[in-house]
Amino acid sequence: MICHPSCISNSKEVHMTSFTTFYLSRIIGRKVYDANGKVIGIVKDLLILFHQASQTFERPVVIGIKIRKGKHYGIYSFHHFDIEKIRGKLRVSCSQLVELPQDTLNEGLFLADIILDKQIVDLNGRKLVRVNDVRLVSVSRSTHAIAVDIGIEGLLRRIGISKQLKWLLSLVKISMPSKFILWEDVEAVDFSNLNIKLSKSYSKLQTLHPSDLADIIEELGKKSSADVFSALDEEQAADVMEELEPDAQLHLIETLPVAKVADVLEKMPADEVADILDALEDDKAELLLNEMESDSSDEVRELLEYPQNTVGSIMFTDVLSFKQNNTVEDVIRELRNRKPEASELYNLFVTNEHEELIAAFSLRDLVVAEPGSRIEQIMSPSPVCLYDDQELDEVAEVISKYSMLAIPVVDNNSVLQGMVLIDDVVEDLINKRRTNK
Repeated sequence: MICHPSCISNSKEVHMTSFTTFYLSRIIGRKVYDANGKVIGIVKDLLILFHQASQTFERPVVIGIKIRKGKHYGIYSFHHFDIEKIRGKLRVSCSQLVELPQDTLNEGLFLADIILDKQIVDLNGRKLVRVNDVRLVSVSRSTHAIAVDIGIEGLLRRIGISKQLKWLLSLVKISMPSKFILWEDVEAVDFSNLNIKLSKSYSKLQTLHPSDLADIIEELGKKSSADVFSALDEEQAADVMEELEPDAQLHLIETLPVAKVADVLEKMPADEVADILDALEDDKAELLLNEMESDSSDEVRELLEYPQNTVGSIMFTDVLSFKQNNTVEDVIRELRNRKPEASELYNLFVTNEHEELIAAFSLRDLVVAEPGSRIEQIMSPSPVCLYDDQELDEVAEVISKYSMLAIPVVDNNSVLQGMVLIDDVVEDLINKRRTNK
């Protein structure tokens, strides 16, 4: 057993805190000895706990051990077990066998069962990895899982040849790099055995960028991807849905309850929703539209009426328009109240009493102007615009010519309908090229 000094008292007495580090693969299959040195069974797994009452452990604590005795299995309190390293080998000893009550078993999870060979998310690397082993540490009568091994060494350790291979590599001065992820940087997502207790809220996953989360969800199996997506709040789920590839979007829509999908779609831009629903069967699309709030669904229905190759089919309808007699202060106050998305601020528009487009101004124009200035003093009349029934092939040329991030879209009566974002134009062009190949 390895010992390190913990503290020194005023009387110079040295107190020692013992700790032992070991791997899950090395303890599974080990013999268990009683106080007299007699073998009483074989270790099959460790029972861990993530939550206890109102307390959540940063690193799961081992509370039980599963022992096979002949043909029978027992699950006992880990409090009466010691893990020691003797001449480099682990020894598991037990002072007393105390069976764990059923309610404790219900709260815990078996470590090897739920983590070995399972997919987890490396939060720092923002990617899916597979667990080859788990590193644990026993300190002061408490044992915790502290890291997962995702490297080749962990795999070799499980088949019993890591030491030999490391020795051979050392002869030619080659080292085998270790690949560990600290437990606090891990989020488990593969619940093939329905052990949802491992991570009830996926709170760590919610710290990732929607684009990273989308990549992870696309790599998961069908059930796990739906589990992870369902656990996100509606705002984040909407952001992630926008980043997903079409086939992943359709899978989630077909898998999740209609009410859940409708709630997410309501948080998304209408043009994005229209693209998704356009790929669904008519009956499914209508079901979702009926479940959505009427304001959101009406906006989407209008977009779905446009032919696919027209400007109206890809336009962004959440635009900000003001009157020319508004002051700069009025507009800034309105923006603070509405808290628009960044894309809505690409261009700000001016309409008359008939909602006809007459001018545009930028966020920069607004910020540098005096608060009391009127919008008519900073706006640019007769802005470049597109018509909602215009062919898409003409859009890229306009955007390129005028170097614009967003172009307003009007109908044949010059009434403002929305705007086309450069992001959507580029995406549409890329999709067309893929289709034509």
